[in-house]
Amino acid sequence: MQWLNTVVDELIARHPDGEIVVSSGVSPSGTYHLGTLREVLTAEVIAVELERRGRQSRHLHIVDDLDVFRKVPANIAEDFAQYLGRPLCDVPAPEGEGSYADYFLADLLTAATKMQLKMEIVRSHEKYRSGFFVPVIEQALEHTDTIRKVLEDVSGRQLEEQWSPVQVLEDGLLKNRHFVSIDTDAKTIVYINKDGAEQTADYSNGSVKLSWRIDWPARWSLLHVHAEPFGRDHATKGGSYDTGKEIVQQVFHAEAPYPVPYNFIMRTGDTKKMSKSAGNVITAADLLNILPPEIVWFFLIRYAPDKQLFFDQGETLLRLFDEFAELSAKPDKTPAEQQLLDLCLYKVTEPTVSNVPFSHLVASYQAALRDADKTLEIIARTEHAETVARQADTIKRELQFIDSWLDNWAPEDLRFALKEQTDPSEFTEQESVFFNMLATKVAEAPADADGAWFHDTIYACKDDAELEPRAMFAALYRLTIGKTQGPRAGWFLSILPRDWLVARLKLEK
Repeated sequence: MQWLNTVVDELIARHPDGEIVVSSGVSPSGTYHLGTLREVLTAEVIAVELERRGRQSRHLHIVDDLDVFRKVPANIAEDFAQYLGRPLCDVPAPEGEGSYADYFLADLLTAATKMQLKMEIVRSHEKYRSGFFVPVIEQALEHTDTIRKVLEDVSGRQLEEQWSPVQVLEDGLLKNRHFVSIDTDAKTIVYINKDGAEQTADYSNGSVKLSWRIDWPARWSLLHVHAEPFGRDHATKGGSYDTGKEIVQQVFHAEAPYPVPYNFIMRTGDTKKMSKSAGNVITAADLLNILPPEIVWFFLIRYAPDKQLFFDQGETLLRLFDEFAELSAKPDKTPAEQQLLDLCLYKVTEPTVSNVPFSHLVASYQAALRDADKTLEIIARTEHAETVARQADTIKRELQFIDSWLDNWAPEDLRFALKEQTDPSEFTEQESVFFNMLATKVAEAPADADGAWFHDTIYACKDDAELEPRAMFAALYRLTIGKTQGPRAGWFLSILPRDWLVARLKLEK
């Protein structure tokens, strides 16, 4: 956890007294996803670690719902193109009541509740429409020339002659318009409208909004932000953080927050980051139906934010459960490992990850026909009997997530169900001889026969059955689960009910 300690140490050194504010911010332009959670949870864990160090902290999450609706995402009806150019808070929800912003924010709020986050929600449109941004709008317009020079010098791009730092709500659409003058007593500006005529707009009620590169540093000033994670695209040389840092100092007379750039999260095998508009996302809502909070924390905070992460619902997910279980069971944890575990279990009152390997649970649960109590009975007959005795309730909670994973995300090669019946005609004479030999040996097996015993017994039939090992295993899978491959055969047979297995091997069941 060196990355986190470095950030927190620096924040405490910079701000030895008082409350430390950490901010995150996302535009509700589409589905909140795993990449979104990286920003939110990076900010959250910084605030939590500050509290663990005895400092007061706040995590403010800014919902940029006054942003323009720029593109219809892949999962939204095409007729929503009629709302392009409107603020997200003024676009209707794709379903139900409320706004487009409300609709997508709901997923994040649900995820925040499940993870018991301490973050406070700040709605951009509410702040603008309540007059909160009035002083910084006035400062920005007063120092337009300064802002222009910063943007041109730092970003290296030339602005149009009529450029201004604000956008105006005109006919329900946010537009860049030529600024003419300001009346600070009336809280109005004069600008040139689309027809080339002078028009007045009230900047105290949300009809005027700062452009993005000015809005961000203005927000730092107004909310007294001390640290903020943001995507690496904003951290490039001459990017929005660099221009924001100069603008907040020169125009709003405040300091830029400590920067925590984070890298993208991609699906394993993809070459592009997850995108709301493209629809190639793992949503926050789906994620927390499949993964318990401690696994989400473990995935997102154990590496420094600038490390690119890859995620898939198969191998990566299985590995996450097992690596977390290994960490929690490790007797001689380093201070960094203990810190990571403590943060992953922050506010978790009922742990959901047991010390039984995830793949073992998956196979046992399916062999038990998804019956939690029978699954415990099966695992109790294995080398994990002691774990079942200690962690029965934890295992049952973990099985609830496994059940959802099997229904929604599990790769086809890991899903199976015991065949209800078998047809002897489906098997060759050699396969039938092999089954009969194995049935005899299994019927005489000791009660505590484990996976190794079954594995050796299968191989002991090889010569007499005149079958290659691969053919024997494939035949067993076809017999039991109707597939040509499955979980480790010896271990799998060892967890099946003995009477059922003997009857099935004899082609009686």
